Amino acid sequence: MSDNAYFKFTNSVVVAPLLAILSIWTVFWVELRFKINLNDYGIYPQRVSGLKGIIFSPFIHGSVEHLYNNTIPLAVLTASLFYFYRGIALRVLVMGILISGLFTWAIGRPSYHIGASGVIYLLASFIFFKGIFTKHYRLVALSLIVVFIYGSMLWYIFPIEDGISWEGHLGGFLGGLLLAFVLKTEVPPVKKYDWEKEDYDEEADEFLRQFDEYGNFIEKAPEQEVPEDTVKITYHYKEQKPNDFSG
Repeated sequence: MSDNAYFKFTNSVVVAPLLAILSIWTVFWVELRFKINLNDYGIYPQRVSGLKGIIFSPFIHGSVEHLYNNTIPLAVLTASLFYFYRGIALRVLVMGILISGLFTWAIGRPSYHIGASGVIYLLASFIFFKGIFTKHYRLVALSLIVVFIYGSMLWYIFPIEDGISWEGHLGGFLGGLLLAFVLKTEVPPVKKYDWEKEDYDEEADEFLRQFDEYGNFIEKAPEQEVPEDTVKITYHYKEQKPNDFSG
């Protein structure tokens, strides 16, 4: 598989993040419009009734600030997932939501856990670790970009601030790591340079031939120019005969 075939833009790169954003904003609008509170559909740990939150909790948010803080990361990471890992993107989302949700339900505090932040941690973790595992230079570069932009989120997998579901964050982080290790995806082979090949011949390398055995650069003698006075020009004349003219 070539790079052009693998790194290919598809409609899912736009449709998937758009659907994700529309869904969480629509749910929040319904709560405001009909003056209802859907927090009861969040994850409530160690309760059978709280299991339904594994599916519904990512769509529920407690405030506009909570919703806004999750919107941009969710859009960016979902688009990245469907562009760079479109073959397994749906499996990552479905399996990751289930894993992180069950983890939160198993160890969480007795409270309703809501919000898409667990999914965000899932995507960031998966994209980072999968890029490192594949060792493809483009995917590794993506991993470094994720660390640069969202690396500060790592602190929130620990209980450092009240009112934040660190259990959901930790569940998403561990779920992304697990799926990055378990799910396989075919990536383009890494291009090998001539000097990396087993049959590489140093003596035939035009670049290395410019250096001696001690690594010193060997200057090539400039090409000699041919003096102008050595150039011989020969002219050929055709003799005109009287009968060649007509009048």
